[in-house]
Amino acid sequence: QGPLVESGGGSVQAGGSLRLSCAATRNLGNNYCLGWFRQAPGKEREGVARIYLIYVRGGTPYYADSVKGRFTISQDNAKRTLFLQMNSLKPEDTAIYYCAAATHSSRCTLEPRDYNYWGQGTQVTVSS
Repeated sequence: QGPLVESGGGSVQAGGSLRLSCAATRNLGNNYCLGWFRQAPGKEREGVARIYLIYVRGGTPYYADSVKGRFTISQDNAKRTLFLQMNSLKPEDTAIYYCAAATHSSRCTLEPRDYNYWGQGTQVTVSS
């Protein structure tokens, strides 16, 4: 098992909310990027939100246009846990959601190739 473990997925009707959690099971360092990604059936994995941690304090978050204003990325430093609060969910948000960490460089993007640690994924299903 990798160092990132997600939880909190489930099924919800359109307009509802879910909160995803991603727990780091070990110390990943002082400065690194954390991100949330999703992958719908038949589609490529896409970045949803990311935040850069400097000495475990969160920097300015960044969101994909498709979730801006609806999703919020945050972290609990003491618990080494990353969150994704998802509000006003839409059927097109249905996907497997992954958290990821980029610990090997200073890049902090929404490109999956820049991340070296991945969680196992959690399913989010939004019905209309």
